[in-house]
Amino acid sequence: MASESKPPFPPFTLETARIKVKAAQDAWNTRDPHKVKLAYTPDSIWRNRDTFLQGRDEIADFLTKKWAKEDGYRLRKELFAFTDNKIAVQFWYEWYDEAAGQWTRTYGLEDWTFADNGLMRKRMMSGNDVKISDDERWFKDGVDVNQVDISEKHW
Repeated sequence: MASESKPPFPPFTLETARIKVKAAQDAWNTRDPHKVKLAYTPDSIWRNRDTFLQGRDEIADFLTKKWAKEDGYRLRKELFAFTDNKIAVQFWYEWYDEAAGQWTRTYGLEDWTFADNGLMRKRMMSGNDVKISDDERWFKDGVDVNQVDISEKHW
């Protein structure tokens, strides 16, 4: 689909990189894999921890399974660095594992490479999980994830 595009387009500026990061955050917080996959090229390459994927169908299947397990998923992404067609983000998300009866916060970094049309052609993610109590949660229902004060020790 050569006519597909998703602004802003590379080369990125500080402002357009931040816009791209928050647009990704907002899309992922919908937990709609069929909406999210459209931000990626049809042949996009992913590494998510130890899982390697390629293409929108594999991305949608992966996200469907991920969000079936990660109840209450809430994500925040922040710009870490950028160049012409690459963006690095730091992220935090919280989720509840119903089977284990446990809240978890995932900390991580992603590096993204974009095609000229603004679709992401590569996403590499590394993350670590930390078990938390309900009282330790940052992203409770009704909280704006962008307004949570995340201290330097968590960056």
